[in-house]
Amino acid sequence: MAGSNPNAKPMNLTLKVWRQKNRAAAGQVVQYNVRDISPEMSFLEMLDVLNEDLLRKGDDPVAFDHDCREGICGSCNLFINGRAHGPEQGTTTCQLHMRKFSDGDTITIEPWRSQAFPVNKDLSVDRSAFDRIIQAGGYVSVNTGGVPDGNEIPIPKPIADRAFEAATCIACGACVAACKNSSAMLFVSAKVSQLALLPQGQVERSTRVENMVAQMDREGFGACSNIGQCAAECPVGISLENIAILNREFISAKATSNNLA
Repeated sequence: MAGSNPNAKPMNLTLKVWRQKNRAAAGQVVQYNVRDISPEMSFLEMLDVLNEDLLRKGDDPVAFDHDCREGICGSCNLFINGRAHGPEQGTTTCQLHMRKFSDGDTITIEPWRSQAFPVNKDLSVDRSAFDRIIQAGGYVSVNTGGVPDGNEIPIPKPIADRAFEAATCIACGACVAACKNSSAMLFVSAKVSQLALLPQGQVERSTRVENMVAQMDREGFGACSNIGQCAAECPVGISLENIAILNREFISAKATSNNLA
């Protein structure tokens, strides 16, 4: 493993963890101590150690979201020491290793902070707002024929590459957590750009961007701050160029639309 050190000494850490029983309850930061943490553990494995200790004591374990633990699904959404997914650039929480921290460190762990992402419990948040935005227009419903027919539609490589780069968004919500306005513009722009660039997405191009932006606003996400922190904290490197594409798509759609809302 790159950067690993088999001789590294175990660490003792102080954790300040946000605990909240449910979305209606008031939350608070609770301090825990974890001992003998291997630098080769992932951050989520370190939380597993904490929870095993809590369970042995008869205490309620800390709830947090996770699934693949391979940096693919976007579930591991944690705010660590004031940064979405932690201190390592281009890395999800599940791929963050404890060697990025030092013995004796204090680590503050919080959930995503956004009105549109209510806390389910502790560090787990409800990100179904993203699902509803996709349901509003992030798909292609027109008939493009069978799989062989669709695959034979010619797409210039530069356009295919740009669409693929936008499609790599894992919908983790780091862009929302990093933005002072809790904007979802980077997420929405990636999904709009991906399909707007492809021939299969042209039929619904105008209605797609109108519907997705309208749903984004209904969910309570804020306006773009124009700071770019969203792209800086994105674990897969989604470009701000997609927000420019989204803005152009939206203006063009509104110019030819009967929907004045």
